[in-house]
Amino acid sequence: MNTQNTVEIIPFSPDLKDHIKTLNIEWLTKYFRVEDKDELVLSNPQQEIIDKGGMIFYAKYNNEIIGTASLMKVDDTTFELSKMAVSDKAQGLGIGNKLLVHCIAVAKESKVKKLLLYSNRRLLPAIHLYKKFGFYEIPLEDGVYDRADIKMEKIIL
Repeated sequence: MNTQNTVEIIPFSPDLKDHIKTLNIEWLTKYFRVEDKDELVLSNPQQEIIDKGGMIFYAKYNNEIIGTASLMKVDDTTFELSKMAVSDKAQGLGIGNKLLVHCIAVAKESKVKKLLLYSNRRLLPAIHLYKKFGFYEIPLEDGVYDRADIKMEKIIL
């Protein structure tokens, strides 16, 4: 099946705010647990991401939102790639790949110099995807997310 022409990456809008929570809760409860920090950000994406200078994107396929990713502002030149999730029913369609391509392109356009992300080594497909896009492991500080056991960054040129 060719999804290239049917997957559309669209920006956040208030009427779509519940999708970031639904998609992320789905995978968090499957692999880990929903932490307080997750609950805060996912319940208030406008205030916690958009209003703080960040961006949220959605993957739309057959008129349905099936994936999401965010760029959360750390400072003027650094953003965290965060809250990336793809619905189980859309796994294997290359949605994560498309979201990552879009986020990196937007970061470049926005003159972002560095992207960070926190993940877990158990999520092998995700780690593989990040490495494919040039993210590499850097030291992980304590206390960001209980589930995070790897921190990665990508320098954007």
